[in-house]
Amino acid sequence: MIEHLLSHWMGLVHVLLALAALLFGTLVLPFRKGDSRHRLLGRAYLISMVGLNLTALLNYELFGYFGPFHWVALLSLASVLGGYVAVRRKSSGWKHRHAYFMAGSYVGLLAATVAEVASRVPSWPFGISVVVSSLLVILIGVVLMMRMLPGILKSRR
Repeated sequence: MIEHLLSHWMGLVHVLLALAALLFGTLVLPFRKGDSRHRLLGRAYLISMVGLNLTALLNYELFGYFGPFHWVALLSLASVLGGYVAVRRKSSGWKHRHAYFMAGSYVGLLAATVAEVASRVPSWPFGISVVVSSLLVILIGVVLMMRMLPGILKSRR
């Protein structure tokens, strides 16, 4: 796998951006929302996620055509940009939109990460491992979002 990444620069950039997004997305979680550290980590997360999704949209190595992972990249891009636009416009309810879009993009990032790992397990079929692992992470992520975000948002009023 390492040899493959080293000979495919876009795949290497994609992996590095994914690692950066995982790092920045994880670091933003424990800190106070809205302060300068949150904004800095949030910008870093946004930039890494946009780059990650753009490199995903430019990669046709797996299927040779615009496939299902390209659609997922578009959804991910829409989610992270939706969170960014909510902050920039600051219209009524913007904090809720920002929180849910960004949390959703992070859950999607975690689902993609787990799916990538699951797809590497030798005895597991590719499609089934990707779908089952992704859906499991998304289900857990949505449950946690619905339980935790209302309290976080209420404490910020």
